[in-house]
Parts: sequence; structure tokens; C-alpha cells
Amino acid sequence: MQELYIWDFTLAGMSGVAKAGNKVLDFLAKLLIVCLLLYGGFSLWETYCEYTGAFLSEDLEKYKPDPDLPTDENPGLAELMKINPDVKAWITIDDTHIDYPVLQGEDDMEYVNKNVYGDFALTGSVFMSSVNKPDFTDTYNILYAHHMDNGAMFGDVLEFRKAKYFRDHKAGHLYLAEGSMDIEIFACVTCDAYDEQFYSIADKSPETMGDFLQLIQKNACQYRKIDLQPTDRLIALSTCMNGSTNGRCMIIGRLVNPA
Repeated sequence: MQELYIWDFTLAGMSGVAKAGNKVLDFLAKLLIVCLLLYGGFSLWETYCEYTGAFLSEDLEKYKPDPDLPTDENPGLAELMKINPDVKAWITIDDTHIDYPVLQGEDDMEYVNKNVYGDFALTGSVFMSSVNKPDFTDTYNILYAHHMDNGAMFGDVLEFRKAKYFRDHKAGHLYLAEGSMDIEIFACVTCDAYDEQFYSIADKSPETMGDFLQLIQKNACQYRKIDLQPTDRLIALSTCMNGSTNGRCMIIGRLVNPA
């Protein structure tokens, strides 16, 4: 009897330990689920903030030049340039979300994940090629920015592949420290990121622009004739395309002095 009593006591003890262990495992499982839900919620919130933060913020909008005022009466852009000397201009494409300051870093990676204030931001900034002249006096000037699915940054560039959108969006404006220029959009091109014909700046000059203009027209998915001349200055807005590692889409316009 004594042995049976001891055996029953042992079984009872083991059962108690098993129940306690199950409670611990149940608690840990619930804790893990809560942590995963919190992490998922935080990730969604962080993504939402990144996407909405990619649009022109109220804080940044106060520096935007007023198109109805002369440049020398627009102190906002000059003030922004003092905050960050890498700010070289402000670009606006009419009736799109493209409405941002333009920066230029020491290389083309500096502002890929950095905002206008120099802080880390996955959405990055709009920036011009590091080899372009900062005053946009080159024959061919290239701007880069991320493609955001919600239309922020250069997300709207991909919309120009559509014939109606291209027809309805023809113009923009480039504001500099000492003047402004109009942008006449005439082409939308899809190409490869390593296509030197579209991404090389050094070989673009009035002597070679005739051939380059023909190349643009030949490869454009959308195009309009605007009486281009080899002496014209061009600006290209380039961004990546969904579903293609090296696929790029760019819209190209002519820079002209406002009438």
C-alpha cells in the first residue's frame, strides 16, 4: 500500500508539473501572438507614415515659390537653401503630385534615403545628377526620385505612359534662386537603368543633340512635337518601374524662359 501511495503521489506531481508547463506554454504563445500583432500594427503604421510623409508637407510647403510672384520676392526657396545648401531648385509638374525641392549630393546615392533636412527617410528626395551643373545650364539635366505607389515623389511619372494622361499634362515649372523656367513636356520613355544613351550627360552637347532628339522620338512610348532645336536645354525626370529590376521610366521636357 505504501508503494502504491508513493506511486500515486508521483503521478499527481507529474500531472501538476505538466499542467503548470502547459499554462506557461499557453502564456508564451499568447504573448508571442500579441507581440506579432503589435509589430504588424507598428509596421503598417510606419509604412503609412512613410507613404503620406512622401507628399509635400505643410512644413516644407512654406518654402515653395509662389508662381504669381517674381523670384526675388520669393524668400522661401532662398531660406531653404540656407538650411541645406544642397537644395538647388524647386520643381512642379502641373496637376500632379510632383512638387518638391531639388537637391544635389556629392554622388547619386546621397539623397536616395535622405530628406531635404538631411535626416534618414526611406522615401528619399528629388535629386539631380551629381555630374550636372547646379544651375541647370547643361544641355541635358536629369532628376531622380523614388516611385511611390500612392503617387508621391515620382510615382506620377509612370502615369505619363498613358496616352490621355500624357495629353492632359504638358507643362511644369522649375524655380531657381535667381529666376524660373517653364517646362514643356514632350516625351515619355521607358528604358534600362544602364542605358548610356539616356543616362549619360557628358556626351550631350548642341552638336550631338540632333541625334539624341531623334533617339528620344524613336524610343518614346508617348510623344508630342514642339519644334525642338539642338540648342534647347532638356530636363528628364527618371524613376524605377514595377516588376523590373533595371526598368526605368522618364519624362523629358524642354526648359524655356517664361513668356
